[in-house]
Amino acid sequence: MSNLCNQLLRTGTSIGANNAEACNGISKADFKSKSFIALKEARESLYWIELLHRNNFIDDRQYESIYGDCEELVNSPSSL
Repeated sequence: MSNLCNQLLRTGTSIGANNAEACNGISKADFKSKSFIALKEARESLYWIELLHRNNFIDDRQYESIYGDCEELVNSPSSL
C-alpha cells in the first residue's frame, strides 16, 4: 500500500507545484506547458485513487470524496 500512497502523494503534490510554476511562467508557452503537466498529474492521480479503492485501501466514502475532487480539477474549464 505504501507504494500506491507514495505515488498518489507524488502526483497530487505535483499538481499544485506545477500550477504555481505556471502562474509564474515566463511566457504564454511556459504557462501552457506547466498547466498541461499539472493536468497530466491530476489524471494520473485519478488512476492511483482508483487503484487504492479497488484494492480496498480506501472505502467508498473516501473514494467518492477524493476522486470527485480530483475529477473536478481535471474537468475544470481552465484545464487545457
